[in-house]
Amino acid sequence: MLFPYLGCVEVKRVFLANGAVRIQARTRDRSETCPDCVVPSGRVHSTYERCLADSSVGGQPVFIELTVRRLYCENAACTRRTFAEQVGGLTVRYGRRTPLFRGVLEAVAVALAGRCGTRFAEVLHGFVSRTTLLRMVMDLPDPDWTMPKVLGVDDFATRRGQHYGTVLIDCETGQPLDLLPGRDAETLASWLRDHPGAEIICRDRAGSYADGARTGAPHAVQVADAFHLWQNLGTAVERCVRRHNSCLQPTEAESDGATSLSFAGTASAAKEMSPIEVRFRDRHAAVHSLLDQGHGIREIARELHLGGNTVRRAARARTPEQMLNGRHQPRISQLDPFKSHLDKRWDQGFTNAIRLHAELQKLGYQGNYQTISDYLRPRRRQRIRVVGPAPPGVRQATGWLMRHPDRLRDKERVQLVEILARCPELTAADRLVRSFAEILTNRSGQHLKDWVIAAHAADLPGLHSFANGLEKDWDAVVQGLTTRWNSGPVEGRVNHIKMIKRQMFGRAQLPLLRKRVLLTALHRPTRSVTENGPGDRPHGMCA
Repeated sequence: MLFPYLGCVEVKRVFLANGAVRIQARTRDRSETCPDCVVPSGRVHSTYERCLADSSVGGQPVFIELTVRRLYCENAACTRRTFAEQVGGLTVRYGRRTPLFRGVLEAVAVALAGRCGTRFAEVLHGFVSRTTLLRMVMDLPDPDWTMPKVLGVDDFATRRGQHYGTVLIDCETGQPLDLLPGRDAETLASWLRDHPGAEIICRDRAGSYADGARTGAPHAVQVADAFHLWQNLGTAVERCVRRHNSCLQPTEAESDGATSLSFAGTASAAKEMSPIEVRFRDRHAAVHSLLDQGHGIREIARELHLGGNTVRRAARARTPEQMLNGRHQPRISQLDPFKSHLDKRWDQGFTNAIRLHAELQKLGYQGNYQTISDYLRPRRRQRIRVVGPAPPGVRQATGWLMRHPDRLRDKERVQLVEILARCPELTAADRLVRSFAEILTNRSGQHLKDWVIAAHAADLPGLHSFANGLEKDWDAVVQGLTTRWNSGPVEGRVNHIKMIKRQMFGRAQLPLLRKRVLLTALHRPTRSVTENGPGDRPHGMCA
């Protein structure tokens, strides 16, 4: 039950040694056929031992020490004189692992590749190098497939921005068929000529794939993917929005948001006291408090640790302001005659110090700009600036136009309405986007001609180029807007390729990448492309 493949050999001993389960066995005495001439032979030339690694049991590695025979070939006409016998299900030529354990390592290699597969194999007590695992992957045969009725084609990057390849899949089952180097028309055409039979080819809007499908499979129906059509429309709408970028800016009445508090008189403006002024006021209050208690000047000086002259000055001053002489009192300034004019202009809303400086110079002011700026600084600190929201960017406005109205937030919907009210061209673009989305979601490709005529009639050069592109690829576009076939399964397979690339740190060459993509799909559940209902649409699409 545990070792069914040992039923055709004689097990002599099973024991535990050095942390591993070891099984000693030998082959039975029976005739074996020569691998070349297939003539049976029972004459023994010699025997030798083979050590085969097997799947672990109870968390311990298993090794089978098998004694096999080397036999003479009884056919005199055969070029082979001797041959080693093989046990079915247990040994293969030059094999050092049982077929069962080799299958486990092959599954690990396909799923995890080199270094990661080596680390996982150690958990399974399979000690192999990363190159051995990669060699196992490359030795596996490609999975069998028949030419599908619906073929999906798309490109993927082996090195983004530099090298690209082409992936082909069965759109009905999602099974990958092949990975080709390059994404030019001749590569696809050559593959289609070698594999005829495709009736429908789903592709993106790339011209090279259109030419390759037309050349390699002239009788196949081409289908332009609906998502790529919507993506191309979004690019065209973005060009339209960028052309009318000024419509995104609010009017002057909407953008005015700066106000200021009433500032009545300079003398009434309260400012924070300096540390020197605070010290002088505290000293004045302390000295006069002791004087009221009947203490003398000397006693107050000893008590407060001050000089006698300092105490006398504080005692003579009736108010703290009389002590603030010299640099602690406001000096006479050239700006004093003009302060009333500055206060008046500030209350009127003129707050630019440079312009006010120019006005005062005309009135006879001889001072510099910095004096005016210092005088206005307390007012600026009390100024209240209400900054309105930043105007939407080009891509943000494009996203609002391309999204379904029900998926817009209330604030976004209000801003979009304001933009459309300021720009009739963008209003026309919004109307065309809505009508195209209705054609796409309802698969009413028969109305596409009317849409193209309306797009050419509008004053929107960005949509003109999009409409011209639709006319150049008309048959495929109409099929994409009418039939249920699309490139969704191909895009999913491209994401699968990206995952495998990242798993191999982006260093795998195309042969290894191709082998892993084709073999990994065997262990993944396949799905059929179901028909989308009229209400289904790509994410963000508006109707």
